[in-house]
Amino acid sequence: MRDHRRLFPDVEEYDMDKIQRNTKIKLCGMMNPPDVITAMELKVDYVGFILSEGFRRTIPHETFCELHSYLQGSDIKKVGVFVNEPIESILEYYEEMLDAIQLHGNEDDQYIKELRNHTDKPIIKAIKIESEEDVQRAKESIADCILLDSGTGTGKTFDHSLIKGIHRPYFLAGGLTAENVADAIENLHPYAVDASSCLETNGKKDPQKMNEFVSAVG
Repeated sequence: MRDHRRLFPDVEEYDMDKIQRNTKIKLCGMMNPPDVITAMELKVDYVGFILSEGFRRTIPHETFCELHSYLQGSDIKKVGVFVNEPIESILEYYEEMLDAIQLHGNEDDQYIKELRNHTDKPIIKAIKIESEEDVQRAKESIADCILLDSGTGTGKTFDHSLIKGIHRPYFLAGGLTAENVADAIENLHPYAVDASSCLETNGKKDPQKMNEFVSAVG
């Protein structure tokens, strides 16, 4: 596993058994300038952009470039989210402008190895947790970090008891809200929490809900 401290600068101090630490925040599904501006105002750690076609929150390359420009000079890390995307597409259109690449499809370790032959950007592998087999895949993934989720932007939670035995840093996603995120942090101690659906009203990011979620993380 590579040195991923550029993306996770305090990961060496990460301790699954300690609650007294700063849980990182990733807000995903940024679609327009107000989304990014609000995220900057809230001083979150990561923002995610859906860059593969076919999803409700997918944005075209031109929009991504526009939103990227707002983040120039910001400490917020830019994460591109891809689903079974050809590696050539990631490299040609997005890689240079991203701080990390998140894989949210069926990409296996061979795919990750191939991608690593062409980039040194940290790779986050999202894994849908439904069974002990999924947990084992999460433990064994060669990605720089893993993201544990219930699907792709479903807004639903999964059985958190399944992941009690994971002792590597991970992003926790899937159905987190301002109402339940504090309990999830207390019980699971994730490295970071990731939210998208709960931040929206009528399909668009709601600044008030974004603020409430960030405040609930503490």
